[in-house]
Amino acid sequence: MASEEELFASVDALLDEEPQLPPPAERARLREAAGITQARLATALKTTTQSVKNWENGRSEPKSPRLDAYQRLLNGWAAKYPGRGSALAVTPAASSEPAASGVETADTPQDLTVPAIELARPATRPAVTSRRPAVKKAAKPAADPRFPHGPLAVLDGDGSAYGVDGIVLDCPATTVVELVEWTLRESGLGAPKLNRYGKDSDPLIVLTAAAAVKLGLPERLEGHEQRRSLRLPEDHPVVKQVAKAKWQLTQRGFGPWARIYRKAQGRERQCVQLAILSWDALDERSWPGVTEMEPADIARVLGVYAQRVITPRGSTAVSGLELMTAMRPPTKPERDEETGNWISGYNPGSLGTEPMDPAPPEATPEHPVVVNSGWTGGFLNEEAYQWVRSVDTLSDEECMLPFAVGLDLNTAFLAAAARLVVGLSAPDHFHNVKFNPKIPGSWLVDLSHIELDPRLPSPFTPDGSRPTGPAWYQTHTLAYAQELGHDVHPIEAYLRRETGAYLDPWHDRLKNAYVDTLADLGVTKDLDDRQFLTAMEQHKQADPALAAVLAAIKATVKGGVGKLRERPQGRHYKDGERWPALERPTWRPDIRAAVISKARVNMHRKLLNMSRMTGLFPLAVLSDCVVYPSPGASPLDFLPYAASGKPQPGGFRLGPTPGLAKLEGVQEMLWAIDLMEQGLNPARHIKGGAAVLDEGE
Repeated sequence: MASEEELFASVDALLDEEPQLPPPAERARLREAAGITQARLATALKTTTQSVKNWENGRSEPKSPRLDAYQRLLNGWAAKYPGRGSALAVTPAASSEPAASGVETADTPQDLTVPAIELARPATRPAVTSRRPAVKKAAKPAADPRFPHGPLAVLDGDGSAYGVDGIVLDCPATTVVELVEWTLRESGLGAPKLNRYGKDSDPLIVLTAAAAVKLGLPERLEGHEQRRSLRLPEDHPVVKQVAKAKWQLTQRGFGPWARIYRKAQGRERQCVQLAILSWDALDERSWPGVTEMEPADIARVLGVYAQRVITPRGSTAVSGLELMTAMRPPTKPERDEETGNWISGYNPGSLGTEPMDPAPPEATPEHPVVVNSGWTGGFLNEEAYQWVRSVDTLSDEECMLPFAVGLDLNTAFLAAAARLVVGLSAPDHFHNVKFNPKIPGSWLVDLSHIELDPRLPSPFTPDGSRPTGPAWYQTHTLAYAQELGHDVHPIEAYLRRETGAYLDPWHDRLKNAYVDTLADLGVTKDLDDRQFLTAMEQHKQADPALAAVLAAIKATVKGGVGKLRERPQGRHYKDGERWPALERPTWRPDIRAAVISKARVNMHRKLLNMSRMTGLFPLAVLSDCVVYPSPGASPLDFLPYAASGKPQPGGFRLGPTPGLAKLEGVQEMLWAIDLMEQGLNPARHIKGGAAVLDEGE
């Protein structure tokens, strides 16, 4: 006969076991008796519809704490809808407190309570209660029944996949191949297309360091070869696993941003984007502080960005370029008149599907059109300002002013993209052509005869110096010369006959993203200038997650523009060879030049108007930032205001809208001035705009 100790040990063992669920068929019966769909149950338990199907056909079982919540719900339903021969075991906690009451008990995880009537109640995994809670939500993703769990998830080492809006999914994958298949079949992740002729965004899975190790990946890319190429070698076990399972990697290989895909079957895409945090997928300059956040907060940051901009597919520069194509897809369906079938046709206003060689002066010196033709006629030099005013032009009054105040234009290059007409067709060569400010292109003109105030930078050169002879200029630069009252007589030109405002939808989406995110941070359009400056001083502390989104949006603008002229990379490159970027339709240095030319002209126009209204002249200009001498520490001490207190039009104005100004510290500007005086390029030494605009990433 068993002793008392043996009996107690057996009972304790039973108590330690996980709750036992009824048979799969009984689970389905109870749910159907309650009139609840599998999709609604999945929403309540913060999982996927496929997972619920798997539970009801016996293919898989839920894990705690979802297991406890699911059993509690089934117990409540069993009490309401008893079936013939039902063998559902009812725990004391569940029997004394039916789920339909909605009252939580000490035995039930409070954040996974599932009332039978209110099944869509948000839930959060108890596993993260000891972590710093996610900050307030900024916006919910657009509802799409095909993607119930949003565009992305951040996978941690315990199998928890943190999505947008606080959702947490259970991911059972232990290999990269299993992760890809789970993402496509069960996760419910993805995002709808941004244009009727575009494509849905592929789901993004962001891996923490612990998740990467669990899946067989190194925590960091180590070794000379791996760090140099930023990808796993071809013989790495994970790369072999992917290939063995008949999945493919893009030419970038398995790096910080890895795309794993199979050829689409019909309209269904089979592609998953991975981002590996410990491999520096999120650059600190573009995503400040994000990699140090908890997974739930990372999901929130990336989720807001995905909802307002695009699901990330690489660096912010890559995302900026992808957004252009997403907003202006190259093709649209059209009916073949001969066969009556639907075929893929050109989408008017887009850049099409084929790459286009630039005119020789628009290219870079290593480009094949330059090397192969022996071109020696010079190049377009439309770049952002890097100008320091000569000390000889400073007055005694200016030298006595105690402050230097920096004004930074909000997303100046984005503002320049608004209603910007660019070329859509290949360039045609003309000689002795009459200048037309409405035709985008590159013009060879001599502007050396134009004399301007030496206290202002020349609007025709990036370093602000006076032109010394004929040079190539983009249309906007010459149109501004005409605006200033000077004659323009082109010697030759490369012009494009087909034109359009290609960047308009790109501009509109990024502008709305920028303004909406600033508004969430307390910087709204209805603030007066003093309130605006106060709000800008505090906005980064108000919500670090949204502040990171704002930084990423700004980096997307500059990086996207820079990617239009991505240079070759790698020490083995030889001049005249084609590099990968040239094979895409969005390698368009002429469009980049148009954006920067218009931005620089806009800056000079404000500088000139400021000098006329206030008599003030800048000390230096770097990209979209200008420094003025000031009697006080605030721009309110020198900006022009009317008697009514309203800002004077034409000069610099404060505000959150792209193109308007905000107060900027001058420490970085002073550093840039020092670098320029040493003959160094600040763009190579200071993070941000000029460097990204120069070459992209």
